[in-house]
Amino acid sequence: MRFDVISSGSKGNATLVFSGDSVILLDFGISKKRVEKALEAYGCSFASLSAVFLTHTHSDHASDAFNVPFSLLYAPQPRIPKVDALLSGEHLIAPFSLTQIGPFSIRALPVSHDCPNTMAYVMEDGKESLVYLTDTGFVPEKDFPYLQGKTYYIFESNHDPKMLYESKRPDYLIRRIISDTGHLSNSDSGYYLSLLISSSTKEVVLSHLSEECNTPEKALSTVKEVLLTQLGYVPECLFRTASAKEETRGGEK
Repeated sequence: MRFDVISSGSKGNATLVFSGDSVILLDFGISKKRVEKALEAYGCSFASLSAVFLTHTHSDHASDAFNVPFSLLYAPQPRIPKVDALLSGEHLIAPFSLTQIGPFSIRALPVSHDCPNTMAYVMEDGKESLVYLTDTGFVPEKDFPYLQGKTYYIFESNHDPKMLYESKRPDYLIRRIISDTGHLSNSDSGYYLSLLISSSTKEVVLSHLSEECNTPEKALSTVKEVLLTQLGYVPECLFRTASAKEETRGGEK
């Protein structure tokens, strides 16, 4: 399994996941041109996509989903921006549902965000597994059994609370971000990862970092500090951060 976080953050989200001849796009909140350019690096084209799964319909995750053939689109809400038809059947993702696309088994897990039916996804191809979890105020305990011990984690680490409170953002926005339907802080991310990652975990990519209220260095150091406190050690897997500007590639070469 390989992955490419093309973009991650409030300006747009999109991640490619590869296994065999199958290519899945998780979220489509950036331009089609950027997705096409990323695919070209793997010898693929936009027509190579096997399916597109949206976590939710906020614009930074779904703004360009209208570019996808309707038959390839999967989402937890029936109405997608700029898409005339309504999703139904297996294309309308239900909590804890399992969808098979080529070698991928894709499990949808409900999370807590201020957009109805927001989902995280766990992908398995029979050899490795990947968690894609972003845009949530907390991780529901009922999701834990499906999230534990995976190979790769693309996991939200949105903000540093001190930077958030000292920012120039309006009070209502700060309250939204720190709420149970907002975003995970760096400390939140470290705590949940301490409960989830295992000796089989190879890489953790911290995602959806706020450009104004976080830094890659602060996210990484805080997550590792929390892991050390919770576990007594920092797991030896690779820790990195994703951004909205540069691709973050990982997985088996």
